[in-house]
Amino acid sequence: MPSATDTVEVRQAIIEACRWMNQRGINQGTSGNISQRIDGDEMLITPSGVPYDRLTADMMVRMPIDGPIPPQTFKPSTEWRFHQALLRAKPSMQAVVHAHPPHAGAIAIQRRPILACHYMIAAFGGDTVPLAPYHLFGGSVLADAVVDTMAERHGCLMANHGAVVVGETLERALWRLEELEVLARMDIMSRIGGEPHILSAEEIDAVLVEFSGYGPKTSQ
Repeated sequence: MPSATDTVEVRQAIIEACRWMNQRGINQGTSGNISQRIDGDEMLITPSGVPYDRLTADMMVRMPIDGPIPPQTFKPSTEWRFHQALLRAKPSMQAVVHAHPPHAGAIAIQRRPILACHYMIAAFGGDTVPLAPYHLFGGSVLADAVVDTMAERHGCLMANHGAVVVGETLERALWRLEELEVLARMDIMSRIGGEPHILSAEEIDAVLVEFSGYGPKTSQ
């Protein structure tokens, strides 16, 4: 899939996605961040520390996917390293979305992955949403850990931190993030009265076969 071009419309779509996350209760404040691949080997990413209701298109930070940050007015999100690393490691993915969803965050604080309590876990490429180990936010060690954890997945939890997903489009990345928070909520609720029944690897494999065209369309 060809990457997007750096336009005002693409930049505004990122802003609207940030505001949507907060409106849906998936994120809060300025804690999340979004990046979009543009022109093949570059990306746009949200700036650091700017409230979403104050974002404007010119504040989006343009930077290479493989290289240092060029001098510019706004600093990129402190998590730019794992955005950059994921887009570099996953050339078919066009967007990265990171947030602090409350239910997914609670499981990340428990330091456990989400198992196949529901077939929609297949939206993440397998029978788990794995857990990346804890490292200080914003660092290259965390970026390496996230990329390693997501080598065969489209999303992961981050220990004592939050969640991150990738998407073939920004729309699909947002879809995955909301599905992840729903999965986390169901996981937590299912444990109130006992232990959840976990679908087998064979059952999830059958879902994966049917999932090739599932979710928002990947066309730009």
